[in-house]
Amino acid sequence: MNHPPNEKRRAAVRKMVALSAAVVASPFVITSARGAGKESVKQKIVIRTSGGYLQQAYTEILFKPFKQKFGIEVIGIPSNAEPTAEVKAMVETKAYTWNMASLSHRAIQFLGPAYLEPHGLEHDPVVSTIMPQFMSPYSVGTNVFTIVLAYRTDAFKARQAPRTWQDFWDTNNFPGRRGLRRSPFDTIEQALMADGVPPSQVYPCELDRAFRSLDRIKSHISVWYQNAPETEQLLKSGEVDLIPAFTDRVLAAIKAGAPVTFSWDQHIYGYDNWTILKGAPNVDACREFIKFASHPRQQALLAPYGIGPTQPEVLKPGYIDLKHAKLLATYPDNLKKGLPSNALYWMNHQSSVIERYSRWMLS
Repeated sequence: MNHPPNEKRRAAVRKMVALSAAVVASPFVITSARGAGKESVKQKIVIRTSGGYLQQAYTEILFKPFKQKFGIEVIGIPSNAEPTAEVKAMVETKAYTWNMASLSHRAIQFLGPAYLEPHGLEHDPVVSTIMPQFMSPYSVGTNVFTIVLAYRTDAFKARQAPRTWQDFWDTNNFPGRRGLRRSPFDTIEQALMADGVPPSQVYPCELDRAFRSLDRIKSHISVWYQNAPETEQLLKSGEVDLIPAFTDRVLAAIKAGAPVTFSWDQHIYGYDNWTILKGAPNVDACREFIKFASHPRQQALLAPYGIGPTQPEVLKPGYIDLKHAKLLATYPDNLKKGLPSNALYWMNHQSSVIERYSRWMLS
């Protein structure tokens, strides 16, 4: 039977739509292929990332080489920060857009075993050598990031430079334009240390004391910043002289030629993790990716991007230059000066502290 031309086009469109729907509904198809005289298994895994320069680095140093080595395609998909709601929805509906997700230490606490697959790699020769504080049964640490006190060197010529959060709060001895984060994360901890609380006693946070400390500095803040890229621009433009900022942004400002440096004293660090969504397809392929990405060789290649390695081997001679290693949060002399952000505390108090901080900002 001959169909009219329009009917043929409609039939072709219906076929294409049906095929597209099948691909979308089943993005994790396993097929066999033969190459180089042996059978290999072609798979696809999709990993949530935080986007930006991290996704670019992961694509070039992890995703593409992993496909070349194992024949398994890896696709990075950026999403909003702390995508816990998305992960919960995928697991509960069994409709997976991602197999894996790069998640912060805080998100791990929010999701836990109900939404994350045990990776089972504790005894793997590569994964087992990761620093134990960056491991859990459901997560493997991949990037240690930290916020430091950054400042313009031209603003402190011939006078003492700030080193601690007490110095940041001391506007008499360390005058200058200041920036502070429009969020309680890290800011509460900074306020407590500025008030003399030792890092070992910051948690659980004494909120009344923290807000009294914030009251003292509030009128001296020139800029309230929302996100990390803003801090880089503020430092480069000279709009601020002192600001808490993530080290990767400070290093980017320095690389751009800005007269900027920072102090490791009392830095506050957290970390991203490789995780597998509970019940997601291709779990074994995900585990192979985690092992590949956790190798010191791969972490060393990521270090120039400011991605803090969790493998201690990377910080030893032979992988990266000592001069560069000293700019990373996990370099031993730096790590011991830092305060690990307490994910459990924030899991239990996040909502109430954010609400109180927002009211304080408006007061």
